Amino acid sequence: MSEFTEVLINLRKIVRSVNLESKRIQKEFGVSIPQLLCLHYLATKPCFQSTMTGIAAYMNLNLSSVTGIVSRLEKKHLLAKLPKSGDKRITIVSLTASGMKLIDKSPELMHQQLSNKLSALSDDQIASLKESLQLLVQSFDLSEETASPLITMDDFSI
Repeated sequence: MSEFTEVLINLRKIVRSVNLESKRIQKEFGVSIPQLLCLHYLATKPCFQSTMTGIAAYMNLNLSSVTGIVSRLEKKHLLAKLPKSGDKRITIVSLTASGMKLIDKSPELMHQQLSNKLSALSDDQIASLKESLQLLVQSFDLSEETASPLITMDDFSI
C-alpha cells in the first residue's frame, strides 16, 4: 500500500458520507441540503426574513445560485418572496409555516455536526488541519476555485 492510499481512502469516505446525507435529506424531506440550509438561516432571522443578498452572504454563494434555491423553495410553499415596502427593488424572503414545520422535523446536518466538533479543537489542531487541507487543495490544483463553507453534493459534481 502506498503512503498516500490512506489519504485517498479518507477522502473517499468523506465524499461518500456527503453523498449519502444529501440523498437521505432529499428522499426524506424533498429538499436539497442547500435548500434546507436556506430555511435554517431564515429561521434564525428576525421575523424569519432576510434579503436575497443576506442569504447569499450567509451561504457564500452568488445571487444566481440563491435565486434558484429560493425559487425551488417558493414552489414548494416553504418560503415566500415579498417586495420590501418603500423599495420594490429589494425582495424579502420569508419563511412560511410549512417551511418551519420542515425545519422542526429535519435532523442536524453534517456540516453543523462538523462545525461543532471543529470548535472543540485547539488552535494548533485547527492550524494543522487548515495546512493539511490547503496542501490537498494545491495538489488538486484548486487554489482558484471558489467554495461555500457548506458541504453539499454540489461540491462534488463535475
